[in-house]
Amino acid sequence: MRIGELAAVAGVTTRTVRHYHHLGLLPEPRRRANGYRVYGLRDAVALARVRRLVELGLGLDEVRDVLADDAGRELHEVLAELDADLARQEEVIRGRRARLAGLLRQAEEGGLPAEGPVSEGLAALFGEMARASAALPGPEPAMAAREREFLTLLETVATPEEAERIFTLFRTAMTGTPGAMERAYETYALLDALADAEPDDPRVDEAARVLVAALPDEMVAGMRAQEGNTEAWGAAFMEAFFADFAPAQAAAVRRALATIEERLR
Repeated sequence: MRIGELAAVAGVTTRTVRHYHHLGLLPEPRRRANGYRVYGLRDAVALARVRRLVELGLGLDEVRDVLADDAGRELHEVLAELDADLARQEEVIRGRRARLAGLLRQAEEGGLPAEGPVSEGLAALFGEMARASAALPGPEPAMAAREREFLTLLETVATPEEAERIFTLFRTAMTGTPGAMERAYETYALLDALADAEPDDPRVDEAARVLVAALPDEMVAGMRAQEGNTEAWGAAFMEAFFADFAPAQAAAVRRALATIEERLR
């Protein structure tokens, strides 16, 4: 058989056959005087075996190890490792499909948030914020959209336990008491108004006062703990959090946090 005929018998391409020769997975056959390779039945059997091992999911280096062990013991070990690896992949795939199922439910029930795929709990909170925004006479404050971006980032970078703790506090702040969502949007509007203001603007005190009424003590304690923890991702995160504000906005937020922190002592 010529190389094209061998490839057709084994169901691979001639390029694959040449690649297997190059890697040493398939022995070089004898050549005719004109330089053409001549393959026999044993070559087809060997090539078919390589193909079966590859189709099982073995890497080519693993296939080489299997072919080097005449006793077959190596094949058993490699297949056992492959089976364990596939089991781990199945677990990952099940988790991803569960997450996708939640996202599909979000899409069917009300659409995915503009901030991208988030957990069902965060999507529910964003939905409540969207309804609150729709009830406003004007456009949604830019600070509300920034808050959602902040929470989306937090869900990505924090540990699941830490993210859930912060989200619980945030949900309580936004929905735990009557009028909480309205107070939150009042705060967003006040902070928006400080976008081009100086840190000593009198409106900074007003925004800080409203923010103090809106933030739960537990959330402030958690933010301060992260800001002072130089070993954790939270320190850099909080630094970036404040850097994203305009100077007057950052002054209002810091003033509110300091007021609540003083109250906690």
